Amino acid sequence: MTKIRFTKMHGAGNDYIYVNAMQYPIDDPAKASILWSDRHKGIGSDGLVLIDKSPVPEADYSMRIFNADGSEAMMCGNASRCIGKYLYERGLTDQTEIRLLTLSGVKILNLHVVDNKVDSVTVDMLEPKLEDETQFLVHHGMDKGTFVSMGNPHYVIFTDNVDQVGETGRILEHHPAFPQRCNIEFARVEADGTIRTRVWERGSGITQACGTGACATAVAAVLTGKAGHTSQIVMDGGTLTIEWRESDNHVYMTGPAEFVFDGEIFY
Repeated sequence: MTKIRFTKMHGAGNDYIYVNAMQYPIDDPAKASILWSDRHKGIGSDGLVLIDKSPVPEADYSMRIFNADGSEAMMCGNASRCIGKYLYERGLTDQTEIRLLTLSGVKILNLHVVDNKVDSVTVDMLEPKLEDETQFLVHHGMDKGTFVSMGNPHYVIFTDNVDQVGETGRILEHHPAFPQRCNIEFARVEADGTIRTRVWERGSGITQACGTGACATAVAAVLTGKAGHTSQIVMDGGTLTIEWRESDNHVYMTGPAEFVFDGEIFY
């Protein structure tokens, strides 16, 4: 068995196990994610993130992310912000702009540093992708939703009942309209203009936050006339600021990233 050093981090409550794969390569990360993510028998997390050097010159580092069920995700905004903090505060880079390779392309991380600590991170999430038909009628009398891809698929439903996330999200993740399964957001525009959002994350279930889900919700709010191009998305674990910038059509996500603890585990 090999001893692996890991770091637990979270972005707005969306928690992952981070491993520096440059030092600790893991040959079966899907299996490791299932075992380690167990909140009763393992470390406990929404999944496993591997940080590595980029194999292409267009990026500085790469990330692979595995959900708690072992499935590999295309991208995670919260995890991207945590990687930026990890790389800077662990002395792996002194750059405040980092090019991060993901399965959905290269993302640019801009680190906001105060007293040599990363206070927050803005991620250029690139352009949202919209289906020709963005409105799906879903079953058992639910309202219409809006499909938005942020490198991974999201279905955003505006409703007064955001707490149906557990019951309905579980069903809609596997809806026939989504052959690759889907992340499901339930959102409500509040009196102060913020957007309360709860997330059923594909492969992980209810999560405290989802960066790409916050982006998809903000885009859906613009498309449906419920908000302007900058929104405060209030999730279970915290608030993310999302700007869908008209000048370049890119979505920019800003939010916190936090260390929880370091540890060692045998693998």
